[in-house]
Amino acid sequence: MNRTLDVWLNGEMTGQLIQDKQGEIHFTYSASWLENPAAVSISCSLPLQKQSFGRKICHAFFGGILPEENQRKLIAKNLGISANNDFSMLEKIGGECAGALSFMPAGETPDAGISSYHKLTDSGLTDILLKLPSRPLLAGEEGVRLSLAGVQEKLAVYVKDGKIFIPLNNAPSTHILKPDFSAYEGVIFNEAFCLNLARKAGLTAVDAAIKKTGDIHYLLIKRYDRIIDGTETKIKKITRLHQEDFCQALAIPSTSKYQNEGGPSIRQCLDLIRAKSSKPVIDLEMMLNAVIFNFLVGNCDAHGKNFSILYSGQFQLAPLYDLICTIFYPDLSQNMAMKLGGEYRINRITTGNFDRFAEEAGFSKPEIRRRILELTEIILSVLPETEILHPVQQQVANLIKTRCTHFSGQAQKNIHHA
Repeated sequence: MNRTLDVWLNGEMTGQLIQDKQGEIHFTYSASWLENPAAVSISCSLPLQKQSFGRKICHAFFGGILPEENQRKLIAKNLGISANNDFSMLEKIGGECAGALSFMPAGETPDAGISSYHKLTDSGLTDILLKLPSRPLLAGEEGVRLSLAGVQEKLAVYVKDGKIFIPLNNAPSTHILKPDFSAYEGVIFNEAFCLNLARKAGLTAVDAAIKKTGDIHYLLIKRYDRIIDGTETKIKKITRLHQEDFCQALAIPSTSKYQNEGGPSIRQCLDLIRAKSSKPVIDLEMMLNAVIFNFLVGNCDAHGKNFSILYSGQFQLAPLYDLICTIFYPDLSQNMAMKLGGEYRINRITTGNFDRFAEEAGFSKPEIRRRILELTEIILSVLPETEILHPVQQQVANLIKTRCTHFSGQAQKNIHHA
């Protein structure tokens, strides 16, 4: 017997996700949605059409909404379902997701009238964060249907007047909370520093701040895919903005997010921007800056799921997120998630690789060289102004300073000899 989930986009039913008797999933846009003059596709990989989409594309897009690796396995164990069953997982936790999609049993609506929030005391928040390692996303708790992609422990929350609330019954969240539970020392401080540095350097990155409850520090990140009507003290309405990451847009499953496993290359990301962006010049510059910044700060984990497209009436590159100096941790891979100018190993990348990258990506070599020099100089100038709250942040700052100083020298030499 077939099982069906209705797929809703901001209060409009767009189509149905069906799991057949063999366990395969398919998606079909509804006739009413296709007839709607304002209808939009829910993904670059799922264009508007009458024909159904099969398992491969559905797994890449819909599976890409769900948590990954150990987080997914734990959720499946807690819910009594298979970790490989995208349909069952979305049925259980697909109420409040990244972007603007909600998944409901056929015939049910994500009625905003029953949405609510559970206010947490400081001790209540501490208790919930301590519970996260064994119950990711609080999956299985009554009224909680939250999904966030990725492998880190995190939680979608609603923030008002400085207080934290848990969204219930498909209610929209405003922030993402990451507790400092990683095996890697001070990783949320590392991320907060890199995000703050990116913003100071003129890049568009998410707003994030370090907070503390009990003995637990956590990173509180403002969601870029939510628009708040009103102020944080008097929220009138929260509107979800649709979004998808580059793996979803290119129909690549989360399990293949790294380029050496079949994930997107930088060139594929740039080509997608050129083909789809409403303002390609702006988005191409933003992507170029992100590539250079990730290299300079030593972030080897900038894979296809760490770049996203935001649909706010038009296609645009989403603010940068998950910016971390990964090379600070010797146990983590020193290979870039996406090859840069023919080279994966970050410690072997030179300005020559950026020259090759320029040729591959359709930029001029002088343009790339100038941009590298500009961004290294900007980073070096704002580093002393970037807040230090933790010893790891100081060590990361020193590492970034060394990298930028070294690479600035290379870039200057190349410009003079160009």
